[in-house]
Amino acid sequence: MSTIELLSSRQQLVGGLLKKAAHQTPSKEAFIYEDTRITYQVLYDRATKAGHWLRSKGLEQDDKVGFILKNGLPFVEIFFATTLSGAVGVPINFRLKQNEIEYILQNSECKFLFIDKEYVEVIEDIQEKLVDLQAVIVIDETELPLGMISYDEIFTCEEEFPPVDINENDGCMIVYTSGTTGRPKGAVLTHKNLYQNGMNMIWEFKLDTSFKFLLVPPLFHVGSMSFLIHTCLVKGTSVIHRDFHPEAVLEAIEKEQINSLFLVPAMWNFLLQVPNINDYQLSSLRKCMTAAAICPLELKKSMMHHFPHASIYDVFGQTEMSPCTTCLHPEDSLRKTTSVGKPVINVEVRVVDDQMNDVPIGEIGEIVYRGPTLMKEYYKNREATEEAFAGGWFHSGDLVRMDDEGFIYVVDRKKDMIISGGENIYPAEIEEVLYTHPKILEVAVIGVPDKDWGENVKAVIVTKRNETMTEQEVIDFCSKYLASYKKPKSVEFMLELPRNAAGKVLKTALRND
Repeated sequence: MSTIELLSSRQQLVGGLLKKAAHQTPSKEAFIYEDTRITYQVLYDRATKAGHWLRSKGLEQDDKVGFILKNGLPFVEIFFATTLSGAVGVPINFRLKQNEIEYILQNSECKFLFIDKEYVEVIEDIQEKLVDLQAVIVIDETELPLGMISYDEIFTCEEEFPPVDINENDGCMIVYTSGTTGRPKGAVLTHKNLYQNGMNMIWEFKLDTSFKFLLVPPLFHVGSMSFLIHTCLVKGTSVIHRDFHPEAVLEAIEKEQINSLFLVPAMWNFLLQVPNINDYQLSSLRKCMTAAAICPLELKKSMMHHFPHASIYDVFGQTEMSPCTTCLHPEDSLRKTTSVGKPVINVEVRVVDDQMNDVPIGEIGEIVYRGPTLMKEYYKNREATEEAFAGGWFHSGDLVRMDDEGFIYVVDRKKDMIISGGENIYPAEIEEVLYTHPKILEVAVIGVPDKDWGENVKAVIVTKRNETMTEQEVIDFCSKYLASYKKPKSVEFMLELPRNAAGKVLKTALRND
C-alpha cells in the first residue's frame, strides 16, 4: 500500500466507499438498471477506468466535471469516477433551459462535461461561450458532432495513474441551488459532508446489508444522489429507474423484492392512485421514505394501508446540509404528523430570532445548523457564504417552531421558496424573467396549494398603463427562459400589488386572497 493510500484510508472519502465495497463484496450486485446488473467490482473497475481517462486528457485535482444525465448507470459511474480522480462533480438539472445551463457551466468552470444524447444540440449552441470546457462526452450515441466524444470510447483507455492525495475536506460535488437573487448558487459539498450524511442516515433509517432500494427521483438532486452513498456504505443493492412511472414502481417492488423506497409526497400520491395497485405483491416493502414537502396525514394513512409491513420516515433538509437535517421516525409519524421530526445524529440545531437569540419553545424563529455535513462554501460567492454563516451557524432561511418534546414544525420559508413535486422553485428567479417583458410593470410570484404536486407557481401581475395580457401569453413567455416546472401554472392580473408601510410586497396577503 502506498503512503497516499494509507493516508486516504484514514479519511472519509466518497470514492473510498466504493473501493472498500469492491474489496469486501466484489460479486454482490451494487446497482441494477433495466437489464444490466452491475457488481461492486465491475462498478469500481469502470469508475476507475473513467477516472484514468479523465486524467489522461489533462484532468487535474479540483477540476470540475459536469454531467447532464438522466438516471442510469452512466450517472453512477461518472459520480464515482470524479470522486476517485480528485475532481469535483457538478450534477446539473436536465430540466433547465439553455441559458440556465450555460450559467452553471460558466460559473463552475467545468472542464469536462458528460451528457445524454438529447442534450447535444443544447450544448452545441453554447459551446463556444464555454471557454473552460475541454471535452464533451455523449452517452449512447455513435453519430456525434465534430469534437464530441462517445462515452464508450473512454473505457478503451489503457493508461493508469497513481492514487490521488485527496483530503476529506476537499470539494466532492458542487450542487447548484437557486437563490433569492435569481441566480443559482453552487453549494460546495466535501467528501466528509457527503460521507457523514450517509452515516447519519444509516443510523436514522436503520439500514444494513439487506438494503434493497428503488431509486426513482432524479439523481441530480443531492437527496437522491446521497442514496448512491448509502448503498455503498451498507453494501446493499439499488435498482434505478430512469423516470417515474407509477406502474413500473409497483412492478419493480414485486419483481425485485424492494424493501426501501424514497419518493416525494407528490410521487407517493400518484403511486397510490394506480387503479389496480392491489393486484401487486408489495409485502417486501419495509421502509417508505419521503422528503421535500410535508406528507399529509391522509396520504400517510393510505401508504400504511397499501404497505402494511412498511414504516414511514419523513426527512427534512436542504442542499447546503448534504442534505438531511431532521427526521420524523415511524413511531411518531401519526402522533406528530405535521412535524419534520427531530435533528438527525451529528447535526446541531437552534431556532433563533434575527439577533441569533434562541426563541422560547413554541415561538417562531429561523432554524440554523452546524455540524460535519455543513457545506464548505458557495462557490466563488464569498458574500453569500459569509451571510449564510453569520454568527457561526448556517442560516437556512426556514421559519420553524419547536415543541416541548423537541419536534420541529416548518411554518414558512423566509425566502418564499415554492416546493412543487419535490422541486425547489424560487420566485425571485421567475420574477426576474417576467420583469424583462415590455408589458409588465410589477410582478409577484407565489406558491398556491395543489393536491397532487404540493404547490404550484402563480404569477400576480400588474401591467403597464394601456397594456393588456392574457394568462397564456405570460406562461408562453416564461417557457422560453425557464425550465417547465418553474413556469407559472396560473396568472392573476391586479391594478396594484399589496404592500406594507416599507413598500415591500405582502406575499402573505396574495396567498390568502
